[in-house]
Amino acid sequence: MTVLLIWLVALVLIGYFVNQRWETVSAGLDKMLPAALKTHGDNRWLWVGALAVLGATTLVRPVDILLVGILLAIIGFVVFKLINWASSKAHS
Repeated sequence: MTVLLIWLVALVLIGYFVNQRWETVSAGLDKMLPAALKTHGDNRWLWVGALAVLGATTLVRPVDILLVGILLAIIGFVVFKLINWASSKAHS
């Protein structure tokens, strides 16, 4: 119960501060993201929520976030290699 309470407090605070500094945060995100994921327009609240959840989870369970990141990187690498392999077989 304590972990949930800490997570909720962190979620609210991070969401509040990201929303207050949205111009700075969106500029930083736009530098890193591809054009399809830019932060302009209707998706401000989506990004505020996503960053708040990610930040709160990172504060409460950093090892879980690290393991999920490593797992996603490995899956992405395998998928990338399979696509390259299939593409080379299709062109041969």
